[in-house]
Amino acid sequence: MTTLICTLQHHRDEVNWCAFSARLLATCSGDKTLRVYSTSDFSELPFSPLSGHGYSVHCCRFSACGQFLVSCSTDATIMVWSMVSGEIEAVMEHPGRSPVRICALSPDSVHLVSGASDGSIALWDFPSKQLFRTAAVDDTTMVACSFSPCGQLFMTGSTYGDLRLWDLSMNQLHAEKNAHDLGVICCTFAPHIHSGGHVVQFILASCGQDTHLKIWAVNKFISGACKMQLLHTLTGHSAPVLSCAFSSDGQLLASGSVDKTVTVYDAVSPFPLLQMCSVIIYCPGLMMGFTLFLQNSAVLLHTLSQHERYVTACAFSPTSPLFATGSMDKTVNIWRLEDGSSGHGGKSLAESVLTTNEGRSSAGRSKLLVTDWSEEDVSEWLLAEGLGELVDKFKANNIDGTELLSLTKETLASELLVESVGLRSKLLRKVEEVKNYSVCSGVPDEFLCPITRELMREPVIAADGYSYEREAIESWINTKNRSSPMTNLPLLTTLLTPNHTLKMAIGRWKTSH
Repeated sequence: MTTLICTLQHHRDEVNWCAFSARLLATCSGDKTLRVYSTSDFSELPFSPLSGHGYSVHCCRFSACGQFLVSCSTDATIMVWSMVSGEIEAVMEHPGRSPVRICALSPDSVHLVSGASDGSIALWDFPSKQLFRTAAVDDTTMVACSFSPCGQLFMTGSTYGDLRLWDLSMNQLHAEKNAHDLGVICCTFAPHIHSGGHVVQFILASCGQDTHLKIWAVNKFISGACKMQLLHTLTGHSAPVLSCAFSSDGQLLASGSVDKTVTVYDAVSPFPLLQMCSVIIYCPGLMMGFTLFLQNSAVLLHTLSQHERYVTACAFSPTSPLFATGSMDKTVNIWRLEDGSSGHGGKSLAESVLTTNEGRSSAGRSKLLVTDWSEEDVSEWLLAEGLGELVDKFKANNIDGTELLSLTKETLASELLVESVGLRSKLLRKVEEVKNYSVCSGVPDEFLCPITRELMREPVIAADGYSYEREAIESWINTKNRSSPMTNLPLLTTLLTPNHTLKMAIGRWKTSH
């Protein structure tokens, strides 16, 4: 079974990425920060949050030893952070100063790749933090990257929809055009290497705007030629798939989607075999024999639907049965995978107890606004708060979210017949906490500047049709060669038009909150 063990609510904006080391979890966000937690109890480390980037942080990765954390941002930099002190160890500036959308470390942490909005790729020597080589793909944005398990190859994915395989000399070995219609969003290699005769085979998962999660065989022949073969197309999501990740043993594959769900697949299931062959791995430092199995299809184990908005990130712990999912709802959910987890056969799990920011409990909340809670949501909340003895009374009186917020000591005593003074007081304290949470639930996205992700004071409309904070877009135009922060296309004019309607709407919202 899969159990939600806690929810982290420290970020002030959407969560863009999650990454595990052996003992830490790192998350990054549109709020320009990274946060680091101990995986023993998911308490935040003393030096967290990490602040240094000027704009949204898109991706973060741990080095192999866990001593360093790497992050990349719209501010066109890649930063290296010490996990001992939280200090910045190095700042690398991506060539061309284009926003960096993705970064990836090789398994041995010898190489680092960064990919940017202008289609450029930079390969860095990670120990020295020196730029090694560059390449570019025209008319696209690099949004996905993953190293092969041997560290000698890496795959990139772009908004154009293609997957491209590169070697460390930045030679393009293969291009899989239209791998995902309307664009690739994420890709990741499985941890194992398969080989036999004249070919080395890797397994790659990718996802994109076409709502599909795909599993590929990436074959590299001894002649130097490369070929990709589509093994499976998984259709467990109903909207674009934003993230995917293999477990450290390659047995499980998880994905997150715009449909607000997380799927978990058994990636190596005992189904009728398409192919079976004895093989020998050959890669620098590796040599072993085994049998390679290709199954008919990955099996859907779970569909998890705890998040309230798009699921943008997922990651497995390398040392424990835990995985994390991040979302545009600003939260990170921590899940525990337990023995027998395949028994659900793909059915949704019931929403369960979660521990929220700064110790406040908010269990069973299936919708953002308490007034939208159903009677069942109220029952789940009561159970999670240790008020299970009230469930039957509340069900008998059809108490939903709206009724919950209107409860008083008098109605509890005279109408619901709750005799215990202590129980009435505890319930009302919990209701007050829920009211306070609802008031502070966040700023509407349309009121936030896309560059700074802060509430706009002087919103203006740029030539790309988007609204920005005047100071932020003026600074962007002066330093980013007149490209749109949202589309990366040239701005036809630098004229900025005040958005009076939006400014008035923000004013009304501030007054009501």
